[in-house]
Amino acid sequence: MKKILMFLCSLISLAKAQEAINLYQDSIPNAADKAQVLLEKNTPKLFIYTPDKNTAKNIAVLVIPGGGYSHIAMDHEGHAVAKELVKNGYSAYVLQYRLPSPNIMRDKSIGPLQDAQRAMQLIRSSNPQLKKVGVIGFSAGGHLASTLMTKFKKAYIANPSHVSLRPDFAGLIYPVISMENDVTHKGSRINLIGENPSEELVRLFSSNLQVSPEVCPAFFVHAKDDTAVPIENSYRMMAALDKVNIPNTLYVFDEGGHGFGLINKTSEKKWFDAFLSWLSTLN
Repeated sequence: MKKILMFLCSLISLAKAQEAINLYQDSIPNAADKAQVLLEKNTPKLFIYTPDKNTAKNIAVLVIPGGGYSHIAMDHEGHAVAKELVKNGYSAYVLQYRLPSPNIMRDKSIGPLQDAQRAMQLIRSSNPQLKKVGVIGFSAGGHLASTLMTKFKKAYIANPSHVSLRPDFAGLIYPVISMENDVTHKGSRINLIGENPSEELVRLFSSNLQVSPEVCPAFFVHAKDDTAVPIENSYRMMAALDKVNIPNTLYVFDEGGHGFGLINKTSEKKWFDAFLSWLSTLN
């Protein structure tokens, strides 16, 4: 009976640690006409995880799950990651972003970025005491994280208080980086910028081509045998960061494929432990 009570108490504690809020209280930017009914199934939200006060590091991480911009892998690339971050003293915010669609957006290419920027804005404005706010993204969520990382100078949302939209660090886990034909994940590209995008649009959403000297440091995780999103995506982003002297590191697996989340079952190595160690080295 005592064990059952302890288990129930732990569940209650977890429930208190998690809160879901809508990203937008009023109108949603870039919403297509008559899109509100459709948005009810794809309402942009933040799921908030708060660490114990005794272990809190005063650092927050925005968690962006992947899914090829066609669905969102909220569990193993979202909530599971947030729970591990909280165990280690980090506040975590899991983003449920709008999936790009002309049915709910006037410009589908910027819809997910607007939600990511809004999440950064909310995190910073509601927690001014935070020392750092970073982002970790998986697969297409890694593309969104890298887009947030490189496009912080332009606000795609209303930002009258000029809250910083720049992440202080980025974890890019088997990320889609480039929209270029030879390396991109075609499903992500089609869903975000269409089947026949212009060269300008391809360039605009290839994060390796949008790097500036002001972007944040990045930690990459990729498997060499990833056939869905080739490791060349990470290599190209790292090369772009190297050109402007931005610190970056790659945690590479020989095997594991794509979409393994926290645990690569082909290896005993734990990339998440390495990520936490890397975070601890940032000033």
